[in-house]
Amino acid sequence: MAAAPHIELDSRSPEAVDGRQIRAVTFQDSRLEYIRTTLKSVDLPASGSRAVVVGSGRGLLARGVAGLGFDVVAVDPSATATEMAREAGGREHPGIDYRTAPAERLGLADGAFDLAYYADTFEITPDLDRVLAEAARVLRPGGVLIYDTVNRTLLSRLIYLGAFQRVPMTRIMPAGRYTAARLRTPAELTAALERQGLCNEDICDFKPKDPRSLVKATMARRRGRITDEQIPPIVDFVLAPDARPLVTYLGHARKG
Repeated sequence: MAAAPHIELDSRSPEAVDGRQIRAVTFQDSRLEYIRTTLKSVDLPASGSRAVVVGSGRGLLARGVAGLGFDVVAVDPSATATEMAREAGGREHPGIDYRTAPAERLGLADGAFDLAYYADTFEITPDLDRVLAEAARVLRPGGVLIYDTVNRTLLSRLIYLGAFQRVPMTRIMPAGRYTAARLRTPAELTAALERQGLCNEDICDFKPKDPRSLVKATMARRRGRITDEQIPPIVDFVLAPDARPLVTYLGHARKG
């Protein structure tokens, strides 16, 4: 699986833009809120349970999951991202096990985890079935898979294939990271999950309260006016469980 470039973000320089990190800090609150809601619905206590975070990047989500009480393994295909995650989380959560591996070959034991969270993964892999088969393999029977991904709609293509990859003022990702074929509708993803023995139980739209704020924040980041950490207060993402996902969506499935 191709990995996004990882660049130091110690300045506000436009050259320091890293799209995965922007997504991580922007989505963090929504992701953790959805995890907490899902844990209640499936009656899974975090304390004493093991979780793997796939596509962990610089480790922000892995640290959030560890903060809930899970014993966490964080996996990312980029060795650079893994090292940065290890450095960032070493003091706050020294127990997190950071590893470098592709989502298609995690190198983890069968049935070792109660929870698996896949971030920034399904929408970039060319072999979704292989990724899901690996997820099913490392989950215990009854284990929970939580994911966030990108729908394939006209609006999502305009944003992810156009604004995020091609338009200079809003570009945050390298060309080719996203393709229309790798964006999956909820129906397509549900079918793929079922092929691997994973029963999808929920789909939840999540989006910025005001889409204009996302455009403004992205442009400001590109111009070096703000840092990644200043984006979340500007772009307030919210869960919309009753809405049809037009761009991004969260969901969870159970292993039979």
